[in-house]
Amino acid sequence: MKDQSLYEYLLMLGDNSMILGHRLSELCGHGPSLETDIALTNISLDLFGQVRSYFQYAAELKGDEATEDSIAFLRFDRDYRNSIIVEQPNTDFAHVIVRQFLFDSYHVPLLEQLMHSEDETIAAIAAKSIKEAKYHLRFSSEWMKRLGDGTEESHQRTQAALNHLYPYLHELYHESPIEKEMKEQGIGADLSVVKDHSLATINEVIAEATLSIPESEPRMVRGKQGIHSEHMGFILSDLQFMQRAYPNMQW
Repeated sequence: MKDQSLYEYLLMLGDNSMILGHRLSELCGHGPSLETDIALTNISLDLFGQVRSYFQYAAELKGDEATEDSIAFLRFDRDYRNSIIVEQPNTDFAHVIVRQFLFDSYHVPLLEQLMHSEDETIAAIAAKSIKEAKYHLRFSSEWMKRLGDGTEESHQRTQAALNHLYPYLHELYHESPIEKEMKEQGIGADLSVVKDHSLATINEVIAEATLSIPESEPRMVRGKQGIHSEHMGFILSDLQFMQRAYPNMQW
């Protein structure tokens, strides 16, 4: 494939949104209130909309009759390039919100940079997605403050979720060879800049939420290289079932 690096970069962008979108879809009908339930479902739909744009472009690059669906549903686990943080389960509502907030704090500055990508298609996807991502960040930030500065139990649960999830955050900032290549070509984002903006947002919200940044070391994980957690197999068994069981099915 002529543009193999660009194809791999699109998988990184799309897989994060797809796996997180799937995690949120598992919550449909299980939100703590009707309004919040609908909001989480809408965030999931926003993320899947972004996935479609990335994967339609990836399918054009791949050729060989590839489609957005085959890229989404018919790869093996080692072929997915998402970061480990988005695979983490919906342990409780605090975990859902903390996971979303940490990702959103990264996603917004990432898209802000990609809006200026020299690849016109990526720039257009980012420009369309940024409004959604900013809403997602506002939603998760407000819930972080409500939970962290709420009851004793909500504070404890949110701190526990932060303690668990925060070490996974650093994989999002770690520049892989593909991301470095795309940055140098003016196509991808500079993750050092993304990290600075992301951590500034995190520190501000965490302080308002009366929570504490964990002192634990970053987890050395390699989701971007296709080495995933034990959760990924269960995610794919749900995500891929229809395509695997009924190949080329049409409604």
